[in-house]
Amino acid sequence: MIGAAIDAGRVACAIYRQGFDVQYKADTSPVTSADHAAEAVILERLAASAPGAAVVAEEEVAAGRVPARGEAFFLVDPLDGTKEFIERRGDFTVNIALIRSGTPELGVVYAPANQQLFAGNVPARRAFRSAQDPQSAARAALEPISVRMVPAAGLTAVASRSHRTPETDAYLARYRIAHMVSVGSSLKFCLVACGEADLYPRLGRTMEWDTAAGHAVLVAAGGRVSAPDGTPLRYGKPGFANPWFIASGALEPQPIAGAS
Repeated sequence: MIGAAIDAGRVACAIYRQGFDVQYKADTSPVTSADHAAEAVILERLAASAPGAAVVAEEEVAAGRVPARGEAFFLVDPLDGTKEFIERRGDFTVNIALIRSGTPELGVVYAPANQQLFAGNVPARRAFRSAQDPQSAARAALEPISVRMVPAAGLTAVASRSHRTPETDAYLARYRIAHMVSVGSSLKFCLVACGEADLYPRLGRTMEWDTAAGHAVLVAAGGRVSAPDGTPLRYGKPGFANPWFIASGALEPQPIAGAS
């Protein structure tokens, strides 16, 4: 999964430098040639390393190609943060996760333009980061990461750069927030996982491929991702749409009353 993410990130970065056209899908979300090229690389790599495994990938689903799924399957977002990519901000990511029994088991989040790679193994309770250059043939060293204790001076909260909502601001008002950070893509989960933030509420629309890899990294680092009622966020739902959720480190988050 790490190798597939690096290869896909290399392809996405080449297109990022060379230029690209933007199209819009039926749900009005943008898509570029980098989304399709990165997804093709990931599908090829996963087919070679895990033959026969079901892969639910964003652009494949958009084209109506949804595989039959058993207990275990991959979830792929080849370019999370397409808006960040289009606006030439570096915090777009390649996301690959392995789901087993509705729960993320393994996850890789790679931000090639920023040379940041995060990986998590939930059963082993181990999470890592590395400074991975997409142009390098060598694998960068993996450094262990973990969530931090709740700071006495107040929380650092992370919010979406492109999709922040009034409901998110109202939820954050429940806490003592010392710092706010805005960043795109799955890097929000990773900031909490590596102890640079404490809370990431998402009171807005997401899809399973947006969140699964970051979810795995955060849980492997000692955090949690909860549905509005406080139960763990689950995967393999009909239509692959998520409810609102709260991602946190050592903090025990407050549930979202009345949310669906």
